[in-house]
Amino acid sequence: MFQTLRQVPFDTRPRGASRSRGGRWLAAVLMWPVLAAALLAGCASLPASAQRTPSAALVNTNDTALGKVLAPRLAQRPGESLFYPLSSGPGALAARLAMARAAQRSLDLQTYIFETTGTGAAVLGDILDAAERGVRVRLLLDDMHTDGMDKILSAIDSHPNIEVRLFNPFANRSIRWPEMLAGFKRLDRRMHNKSMTVDNQMALVGGRNIGDAYFSARSDMDFSDLDVLIAGPAVPQVSAVFDEYWNDPSSYPVVALIPAGKAAPVEMRSLRKGLEARGDQAVASPYVQDLLESGLAKAIESGHMPGYSGKAVVVSDKAAKITHQTDDDPGDATARLEKMIGGAQKEVLLISPYFVPDDDGEAWLIALARRGIRVRILTNSFAATDVSAVHAGYAPHRLALAAAGVELYELKPSAYAELANRGKAARGSRSRSWLSSSRASLHAKNYIVDRRLVFIGSLNMDPRSARLNTEMGIVLDSPALAERMIKTTEDGLLDMAYRVGLQTDGDGGNRRLTWTTRENGQLMVYDSEPGMGPLQHLGIGVLRALPIKEEL
Repeated sequence: MFQTLRQVPFDTRPRGASRSRGGRWLAAVLMWPVLAAALLAGCASLPASAQRTPSAALVNTNDTALGKVLAPRLAQRPGESLFYPLSSGPGALAARLAMARAAQRSLDLQTYIFETTGTGAAVLGDILDAAERGVRVRLLLDDMHTDGMDKILSAIDSHPNIEVRLFNPFANRSIRWPEMLAGFKRLDRRMHNKSMTVDNQMALVGGRNIGDAYFSARSDMDFSDLDVLIAGPAVPQVSAVFDEYWNDPSSYPVVALIPAGKAAPVEMRSLRKGLEARGDQAVASPYVQDLLESGLAKAIESGHMPGYSGKAVVVSDKAAKITHQTDDDPGDATARLEKMIGGAQKEVLLISPYFVPDDDGEAWLIALARRGIRVRILTNSFAATDVSAVHAGYAPHRLALAAAGVELYELKPSAYAELANRGKAARGSRSRSWLSSSRASLHAKNYIVDRRLVFIGSLNMDPRSARLNTEMGIVLDSPALAERMIKTTEDGLLDMAYRVGLQTDGDGGNRRLTWTTRENGQLMVYDSEPGMGPLQHLGIGVLRALPIKEEL
């Protein structure tokens, strides 16, 4: 559904045939160092023998503090899981810190991005503290965003209770771009999964990476996202996904890729101590201390997690998707999601920051609407997106979707300021600074069907999630949670987003799009795309012409 037809490539025939022989010679001389570097990097290969020691999630953990306190609650609802949505960045950070502090036997973390500064330093500090207590720690990171982190990763891995593995890594650890050019087909595929599990008793799954922008701790950008905290039968399912990826041939131990770290134990210990000190400093900040004193953090550490209960099923792509995926075969997670949405009887609410349907996907959504299903979609506006090419892939489908009755909403970059203003008007108090100072950008991936089934995870509605990346999430059967999520989305939606509408000229001729929103209590209608000037129009036009849609 979200895959694209193969695009026509650029004409690759040589141009400038009329240039002089001297000019061609000079160009060749100037290009030689670049080509040589690309050749050397492209020739780098991953170690044939990575010495992976297979491991699995611990199973006998009912005697842990979390296991003991959760057991009575889970016994009241056999076969059901407990779950609690984490919609705020600070709450999501507090949950991760509290989970690391509650761990007694094991801590498994799988993520696409792990920044080791700021809030990431606080998370890493508590993970290192857990390892010091004797907790077995397994960190599985995608290698795309670890450039320049080799010494840090080696230092973390040097702890006797921690092992770090990199998924689908670069062989050349110093210069990456030439290898990316030479091995694009492999390196273009990434592990996008996000999960954290402690003692095989409590897990967190969702769309957030580890970094300031995901925890509302940056002044210039705040990614609105959603995670869910889980306990019960769904947790071993999360652990099974982690184990599959951890033991997959595409996961390489750090020591196999960066052997220098193993050869310098004194330096590694010194670096690790520096990371621990940085983590202690981050945790000591007023921002983090406030979170650790929150009711949510204390409830998690004590095992008394709040929330809902119901059936929960983890959905995930196979790790082998990285190496065995075919162009016309959607991943398992995408197929499950399509089946869930396609089974709707009344309505679907689809929230995806990177919403890029192909022609078949557009027709599929229109068919849902024509069946009488209410289809609402919330994605980023041009001014809010962090990837302009994604907007260029999405924009051409708006006219047909809106004409078919699909309700399209586009998040405004001022969404958090609008929320803060509404909050001040209602409470008469000053809003928290992280809501009012950041530019909003949607990052949550959640889909609700018939006010009952809720998907929360890493899966976007785009070709990249379907074909290139591995993804995971969880489907929750909970009318109560679905109602709450729909209500919080609907409340003030016109304050936070533009409603994309359709206007037809008076003579019944051309149709064009409009954008309706509420500003300072007044409805405003724009007949041109907000935040997009002539240069932006030109840039988006260029991006639309490029054969890159299958990469989005």
